[in-house]
Amino acid sequence: MTTHLPRIKARLALHSHRKVRGVLQGEYASTHVGRSLDLHDLRTYVRGDDVRDVDWKASARGGQMLVKRYVATRKHTVLLVVSTGRSMAAVNDRLVPKQDLAVFVAGVVGWLAVRHGDLVGVAYGDAAGGRSRPASGGELRLEHALGAVHDAIGDSGAASDLAVVLEHVARTVRRRRTIMVVVCDDPVLDERTTTLLQRAQAQHEVLLITVGDLDPTRDDLPDLTDVDLGSPLPDWLSGDRRLQEEYAARLAIDAQDLASGLARLGIPHEHVVDHASAVPAVFRLLERHRRARR
Repeated sequence: MTTHLPRIKARLALHSHRKVRGVLQGEYASTHVGRSLDLHDLRTYVRGDDVRDVDWKASARGGQMLVKRYVATRKHTVLLVVSTGRSMAAVNDRLVPKQDLAVFVAGVVGWLAVRHGDLVGVAYGDAAGGRSRPASGGELRLEHALGAVHDAIGDSGAASDLAVVLEHVARTVRRRRTIMVVVCDDPVLDERTTTLLQRAQAQHEVLLITVGDLDPTRDDLPDLTDVDLGSPLPDWLSGDRRLQEEYAARLAIDAQDLASGLARLGIPHEHVVDHASAVPAVFRLLERHRRARR
């Protein structure tokens, strides 16, 4: 059985513990007042207040009874939404299996959330439909969820379709608000996908991470099979300078369209190409999300 969390922990160990926790700390405080270790403010004592909340020193200084109010801390629910269509069974431009990279990225976010005491759920699927696992705590549940995502990816599966997965989430996730982290191929923001992302953003806090694809026009490609067509990549794709330039220009336009579309929706985005760059990308994404919430 493949274990995912040990490999994730090994890579995260390269970052200081303070940095790992600091990315998530400070953003889970509710605006409601309740019991926690974080002092919110002092107010005048009224009948019915718990005498244990009286700040005797402040009361002595102010000449009136003052009680402490604390910020209520609550667990968040993090929903990992992963597109598991057969294109995820391919390799990317660094010849890294996209399947491993997608599971790794989702696992980094999930493990950070579990370490923070939050609940983590998973939704995944392809053009054939979506599946999900309910939010829960603990590393064992997260490991099982990552294993389910990993096993759902294969070259014999249905095509990738982010819209189908988002529709599944819209039907099945009943929680009022989650932190939804979407891991997928570079999506085309057509009207259907844009509407679903807009709907998700209205209900949840959506973050999106894309896993890069392979440039089929490269000169140095080994013998590879197109997972969507089920046949080897044709020889004429490589070595043609004009084709390479046109393909690169098309990719640049698509990347700009994606960035602009996500910016209009208010969805922060990062693109990952290998395991080494994935961890910093996740931290950048979470940091932008944290600043936006301020």
